[in-house]
Amino acid sequence: MDEVLKKRRALQETMNFMAALAAGMENVLGRGANSMTMSAGRNLGRKFAAEARHTNDLLEAIDEVRKVLIANNCLWNFELFKEQGQADYVTVNDKNESQIFLVFRDCMIRQALFRFGHPQYGSLCNMMTGFFIGALETIMGKKTNLEIRHAGENACLKVLTVQV
Repeated sequence: MDEVLKKRRALQETMNFMAALAAGMENVLGRGANSMTMSAGRNLGRKFAAEARHTNDLLEAIDEVRKVLIANNCLWNFELFKEQGQADYVTVNDKNESQIFLVFRDCMIRQALFRFGHPQYGSLCNMMTGFFIGALETIMGKKTNLEIRHAGENACLKVLTVQV
């Protein structure tokens, strides 16, 4: 257990450095920092998921993303979420696209941002969003989007949309 805590602390210190770097980058680059980090995250997600099992089933694809995260030592836990009265996790929007809500509770990005005093929704959040959609697009072979619906101290709620 001590070894896990040491690794977690080392990771957290690295993430604190990343938060400080992101704050500086956002000041210099402005809004361009978000698109740059989104692209970098997407490329990394594609690279990490290159050997993952391909599937058209959204729930299976999300499990594959989870396996990719674990295989690459990424501490970014998430779970499926249904709104009250919602029958299934996967819904279809008015454009016939599949959608699912995801809750991210133990997020190393959010923890680093709070510790550094940097706001959410910035370039580091965009990098992780890019990572997630890059991995999912590689696994499903379909264009995806992950939108932050709520960012909070204890969890973030995101909606994942997969185009037809």
